[in-house]
Amino acid sequence: MRVEIDSVRTAPLETPQYVRPLRIHYRQNGQERSWEAVHSFDSVAVLLYHADKQAFLLVKQFRPPVYLSDTDHLFTYELCAGIVDKPHGLEQIALEEIEEECGYCVAIERIEKITSFFTNVGISGAKQHLFFALIDETMRCGKGGGIHTEYIELEWVGIHAARSFVYDESKAKTPGLMFAFYWFFERYGQ
Repeated sequence: MRVEIDSVRTAPLETPQYVRPLRIHYRQNGQERSWEAVHSFDSVAVLLYHADKQAFLLVKQFRPPVYLSDTDHLFTYELCAGIVDKPHGLEQIALEEIEEECGYCVAIERIEKITSFFTNVGISGAKQHLFFALIDETMRCGKGGGIHTEYIELEWVGIHAARSFVYDESKAKTPGLMFAFYWFFERYGQ
């Protein structure tokens, strides 16, 4: 993937679309306290495993906040994921993300819930709902890559390379991805 990034700058957030910065005031043990936070959407993420390829399908994309924090990491490696911003069930949102980002059409009954957990607990406390799906080429229904302004590249990680991938610090990745890999290893004995 060839992407050029330049002219990076920051500005105050005046009309947020996906997050709302705020200050939380509360009393803890009788003492007045406050905390800076960001109200944001919950999300879904899906571990996709292609049995014939014996590989996990990930998405690779530029994430400006990661780049702002660490310019050595131009791209992140992530599970197929999206925010919960529609009045649909979580599995339905997961299916839409799989099709949009990865180009596979998976039947809803093939989506398996793994667990839910909180992310960014110090700043947003949003919840991520983690799912799993087996895919194969009969489910291919598009090229993936995202919609609108998304610029997503698909990345295959072979099952035998997945453990070393988890510990490869040269690749920026999310804790949810690493947890999902280990869930798979525990479940399927790899």
